[in-house]
Amino acid sequence: MDLNADFTQRAVVHAAGLPWVPSPVPGVERRMLDRVGGEVARATSIVRYAQGSRFAPHVHGGGEEFLVLDGVFQDEHGDFPAGTYVRNPPASRHTPGSAEGCTIFVKLWQFDAADRTQMRVEAGAQDFTLAADRPGVMVMPLFADAREIVRLERWMPGCTVALPAPGGLEILVLDGGFSDGGEAFWPQSWLRVPAGADLRAVASLEGCRVWLKTGHLTKRAVLASLETLADRA
Repeated sequence: MDLNADFTQRAVVHAAGLPWVPSPVPGVERRMLDRVGGEVARATSIVRYAQGSRFAPHVHGGGEEFLVLDGVFQDEHGDFPAGTYVRNPPASRHTPGSAEGCTIFVKLWQFDAADRTQMRVEAGAQDFTLAADRPGVMVMPLFADAREIVRLERWMPGCTVALPAPGGLEILVLDGGFSDGGEAFWPQSWLRVPAGADLRAVASLEGCRVWLKTGHLTKRAVLASLETLADRA
């Protein structure tokens, strides 16, 4: 399957309006945002676990990162409540599920093949800080390396957010909303801006909170992830 697979183009999905698509695992459903491949794929999705649903143990050949949107995600490493950000690098293994049910935003097969950094960030245990050069914006760093930067941001009501994206950027709205290019975005809206483009967004009158990643959509990074998928899928 190819879905929003041209990474040189702007892509938008208002996922809250999409139907849930069953996965091969009973009780686990998806809203697909971008995808290259079949069940083993370079993919960005919103995934919903019903109460008591669980995958079989598996290895993440291309790595996995996710943000828990609601409920409590679980595996043998512990419980991951809403707001938790997790990076499971290539070659990591777990048995994911949820006793009470949960929804996560997840990205698969998008790591550097040599990355072995496993991490967990409890966003609720950290504070937002003012962005020094961006009025009306507050930032909570989640992860950064030479390849990409991942963070949460709060945009104050009505503020204008201008971001150059030499390496591309990706945004998921968590609450509130914003507009960009005359289009409105709200919770579970997803925007991918290609490398070399810019973002100029205006927060809604209630402001918004977003998950944001930059730097990972250069031609080199995208081709590397697709080559890794082809080699190991």
